[in-house]
Amino acid sequence: MRYHPRTGSGAGPGMAAAAAAAEDVQATHPEEPVRDDAAVETAEEAKEPAEADIAELCRDMFSKMATYLTGELTATSEDYKLLENMNKLTSLKYLEMKDIAINISRNLKDLNQKYAGLQPYLDQINVIEEQVAALEQAAYKLDAYSKKLEAKYKKLEKR
Repeated sequence: MRYHPRTGSGAGPGMAAAAAAAEDVQATHPEEPVRDDAAVETAEEAKEPAEADIAELCRDMFSKMATYLTGELTATSEDYKLLENMNKLTSLKYLEMKDIAINISRNLKDLNQKYAGLQPYLDQINVIEEQVAALEQAAYKLDAYSKKLEAKYKKLEKR
């Protein structure tokens, strides 16, 4: 701090400018009450924190900012780890589903081959069923014809 000849105090350059401005204001506006230079000086000193306080506040601010940024980066890192784990699990699930689909496809091919192997026998069963139906119709016709013959025979026998 330096001694300022105008204010008569040991104020710095910023305070000297403020004191000079106060004198100019008093010269242009004489109706304002005259202020005590000690009060102005005290007010100026209260506005400017000491150099040690500024350094400590800066260290505190940088420390807190570092903590905040570390937390943000940690959270982002954890989010990426979570996404990575989810992707791995999804990939495993898709591999399981692929294996299941391959097994189903293989079993379906086996069933189709077995069905193709059984097809001639199924065709024979259908032919036999048609023949049985035709034979049954013939048996009904034969039964009806035999009943007619029996009725004619009984008529002839009565005569």
